[in-house]
Amino acid sequence: MENMSLKNYAYIGDAVWELKIRSKTITQTNNARNLHKLTTEKVKASYQTECLHALEEFLTDEEKEISRRGRNLPIPIGRRQIQTEYRQATAFEALIGWWYLHDQNRLEEVYKILEL
Repeated sequence: MENMSLKNYAYIGDAVWELKIRSKTITQTNNARNLHKLTTEKVKASYQTECLHALEEFLTDEEKEISRRGRNLPIPIGRRQIQTEYRQATAFEALIGWWYLHDQNRLEEVYKILEL
């Protein structure tokens, strides 16, 4: 792995994920309120956590390590249940960022696995 911080991978992964979701949702409605609702349903931590769980069996050892390290990043969330979900979402975003910067073909495979 490169020396880039996992936080930075998660940061870019968050942006890449939101752009992917927005690119998909704009084809589903012209109504701004509905568009916002469709988008926020897919960029929230609980949905990203579901995506990470759906991908687990397809991850390579290196990707599992990125995910593990992403889950262990410190995050500023107090409540335990929400913290667990945010850690999973951060791991997912770190993977998205990693794939975006290092292996866009793999990122496209992941989108297909997630049916995006």
